[in-house]
Amino acid sequence: MNTMKTTREKVLTTIKLHSKSTILEIADKVGINAISVRHHLTNLQAEGLIIAEEERHGVGRPRLVYSLTEKGMENFPSSYFRLANSLMDQLKEALPEKEVNSIFHNMAEKLTSDYEPMLAKMNIEERLELLKTVLNNEGFDVEWEKHGKECHINEISCPYFKIGDHHPEVCLFDKTIISNILDVPMNKITHKDHDDDLCTYTIDLSDKK
Repeated sequence: MNTMKTTREKVLTTIKLHSKSTILEIADKVGINAISVRHHLTNLQAEGLIIAEEERHGVGRPRLVYSLTEKGMENFPSSYFRLANSLMDQLKEALPEKEVNSIFHNMAEKLTSDYEPMLAKMNIEERLELLKTVLNNEGFDVEWEKHGKECHINEISCPYFKIGDHHPEVCLFDKTIISNILDVPMNKITHKDHDDDLCTYTIDLSDKK
């Protein structure tokens, strides 16, 4: 049992340090065979600690890559969350609310400014796909779906979820990214938390083609 537990921890740690690794990559880093890795991955997926995604890699069939879920991240020390929360507390004590909000807004502005030249040539579906890529690159796991003149951006996982619980100001970061890439005013974007930790942004696209 102890050996199995130790191997399980090594697999989890490897996925944490090397997100979106394949079975063979995990096996190489942990030092066990691929069959054993597959066994641990099956159990970890059943427990909701990891997710598997298909990833295109050159010619041929997509490969499966593995990443931790929010639940999986909770298996590791959360000192960085405590530090981030402490920093946010200090920031909010030292600065007015408007200036704190401006920090997250400006971070998003800087991130999205590089995409401005290509955005003018994109329709709304292309912008939504770009938005998904940008947010995924920032550590979010998102999907989008259109419902008539509305679009829902579902954040299946958020790298700032634990911090956002105490400091909702951090949500201005992804909300501003959504606003900039979709070219939608902030007042046409609403945010909702669900009981299962899923966040959904609803965007009014009534004036978009």
